Amino acid sequence: MMRTKSLGGMILPVVLLFVGAHFTFTAVQGDYGLFQRVQIDAEAARLEAQLAAISQDVARLELLTRRLSDAFLDLDLLDQQLRDVLGYIRADEIVLP
Repeated sequence: MMRTKSLGGMILPVVLLFVGAHFTFTAVQGDYGLFQRVQIDAEAARLEAQLAAISQDVARLELLTRRLSDAFLDLDLLDQQLRDVLGYIRADEIVLP
């Protein structure tokens, strides 16, 4: 009888130990656990850096577009774009390969 009593007394602590281990494992490695949080923070930082780079490119392109618009025509920029995109050169220029 003593043996049955001690076995019954061990079941509850063992079950509680497994339940605690399960919740601890889930808190660390689950879908909303600590490791997932670290990965989300790293991805958020990477995406913020990418957003900053894209915003900088958009600002640069907006400036170039404004400089080539009818309201504000930058002749030097227009000349540079003609040379870069279309390959135009003036008659008095010498091109070295």
